[in-house]
Amino acid sequence: MNAPAKTEDFVPAIPAGVFAETVTSVRHYTDRLFSFRMTRPESFRFRSGEFAMIGLMVGEKPVYRAYSIASPSWDEELEFFSIKVPDGPLTSHLQQIQPGDTVLMRKKPTGTLVLDALTPGRRLYMFSTGTGIAPFASLMRDPETYEKFDEVILTHTCREVAELQYGFDLVEEVRNHEFLAEVVGNKLRHYATVTREDYAQQGRITDLIRNGKMFADLGVPHFDPAVDRGMICGSSAMLKETKALLEEAGLVEGSNNKPGEFVIERAFVD
Repeated sequence: MNAPAKTEDFVPAIPAGVFAETVTSVRHYTDRLFSFRMTRPESFRFRSGEFAMIGLMVGEKPVYRAYSIASPSWDEELEFFSIKVPDGPLTSHLQQIQPGDTVLMRKKPTGTLVLDALTPGRRLYMFSTGTGIAPFASLMRDPETYEKFDEVILTHTCREVAELQYGFDLVEEVRNHEFLAEVVGNKLRHYATVTREDYAQQGRITDLIRNGKMFADLGVPHFDPAVDRGMICGSSAMLKETKALLEEAGLVEGSNNKPGEFVIERAFVD
């Protein structure tokens, strides 16, 4: 008669119909933010700026949340940038992952922060707060972004200076990349602001748009629907306010089905 299996030997089965990928690296930026990279399934295709449902087995059940893919569509691996939520159903576990661990991913990516959802323009604004920078990390590393726009302005607002580091590393990587650097040239601009510490640019991005400081700092004119395009990803309050500011300037929201002058990502991570 066979002895019963020990409880600690139990390994939950991977659900059918999903990818099970291996974590290759993890970097913790602060006690609230971390990024990780994992293997990419050979059959997985996505457009830069889209998000995927990723998850872990928690107990005997998989738990999934929407995460923007931070790596560009040409990358051999997949990168994600996450907040740490102590009691989050997924993030409380995800922040503990190590290289070699398994992460689940559903097979179909989606999202509105894609170049196809914008009408042609000259200047592209990427407005982000916190981990909302993730889809722009993908788009900023995609040569097509610079083929379609003469100027690409990333705005990234966080509470503290340390939380801006992912963005600084990203911009440096793009500007020094072996083949991206030539495509990007001087088209990429980075406007980082903080809300709770002293810094060169201080304040919520919506306040800096409203009072004109952002335009003055960058040396660009106010929004013009004829040339300016926008993408927005961040907190719900920031999404609502920035959307209103763009609409006040005459820009029209677009989608995958009907391209417009700006788009918003409404998928959230807990």
